[in-house]
Amino acid sequence: MKQISALLLLFILLFTSCNNGQASSSGNLDWNGNLEKAIEQAKKENKAVLVNFTGSDWCIWCKRLSAEVFQQKEFEAYAKDNLVLVMLDFPKDIQQSQEIKAYNNMLAQKYGIQGFPTILLIDGQGKLVAQTGYQPGGAAKYVEHLKAYL
Repeated sequence: MKQISALLLLFILLFTSCNNGQASSSGNLDWNGNLEKAIEQAKKENKAVLVNFTGSDWCIWCKRLSAEVFQQKEFEAYAKDNLVLVMLDFPKDIQQSQEIKAYNNMLAQKYGIQGFPTILLIDGQGKLVAQTGYQPGGAAKYVEHLKAYL
């Protein structure tokens, strides 16, 4: 009985920590919500911009990309030196202001986003370099995937 109680408590703790209202792609990275500011920063720092169009609280592939790539040390190390990160979230249960919803929708229309996750790579001049999404294989493989475009 103690084992069942301990497992139940562990499940509850894991479930609540995964659904705390935060975007699941956060980890130790600094995600920006404004593409224009990110492009300015990328230009100054000679970096590329990675834009993550996500449904953080409902999209299984978005959650997998976050857990398998964005929250891993290999990606974090690469991103800190080479990328300015932007997350444009389209959640079902996380509250957002009307301004954020309108801004995210405007960019989704501008770039023709059809599904989630969609990852855009944009250079420091604001030019779209590549569009990709979830790739199996973990963080190290995903970093190599991004490097092939940059």
